[in-house]
Amino acid sequence: MVSGWFTDAGAGGGFRLLGTRCSACTTVFFPREDAYCRNPHCPGGGELAEVPLSPRGRVWSYTDGRYRPPAPYVSDPDAPWEPYTLVAVELEAERMVVLGQAAPGVTVADLTVGMEVEVVPGVLDEDAATTWLTWWFKPVEGAR
Repeated sequence: MVSGWFTDAGAGGGFRLLGTRCSACTTVFFPREDAYCRNPHCPGGGELAEVPLSPRGRVWSYTDGRYRPPAPYVSDPDAPWEPYTLVAVELEAERMVVLGQAAPGVTVADLTVGMEVEVVPGVLDEDAATTWLTWWFKPVEGAR
């Protein structure tokens, strides 16, 4: 979880990933950029403003993770390993592809390239004191 990468799930506009738009060249970035425009063709002098990204996109690519990553990844070696699905989602309005994990229960068998998906809030991990939030992608109802 990284602070400022997405809205609070309770926000009036719904859960959204947050990017940054340069006022000089209109390029949108995710993850957000607060220091300078990363577009090498930008004329410069623009302001960077936070913008919510599209809540839906289309599957550009996907794969699954079937092995426990090595250190420095932290995981309980005594817990059974659960494969997970990674999804690259094209946001047409922003002209970018965003990488994220599929919602629990969504496997590669449930996805097809071009399928419409939406970003939803998720819980990465939690303990007695802290809940670490993240985002997931899940197929839109009826999408195929």
